[in-house]
Amino acid sequence: MIDPVTAPRVRAALDQCLQDGITLIDVDLTTVDRCDDSGLRVFLDVSERAAESQAFLLLHHPSAQTERLLMDTCSGGLLYPMKPKGARPQRA
Repeated sequence: MIDPVTAPRVRAALDQCLQDGITLIDVDLTTVDRCDDSGLRVFLDVSERAAESQAFLLLHHPSAQTERLLMDTCSGGLLYPMKPKGARPQRA
């Protein structure tokens, strides 16, 4: 679960990727059963910062709840969740 307790650790790990110059941050959410608004905020913030440095944040295998959260907040296109069969979405 990504919630107020775990979100700071997720943010720190993703921020470290950006600081290390990684341009494709590939996050596998297979083991994450839920993500609340604090987790969403982390992904939105990091995605915005990544875009500023020509980097990308990709989320793979979100749970049904997480995917619904992304879609309900119009964040699905911003965060590029994986499409079925592993096809990568294209940036608009």
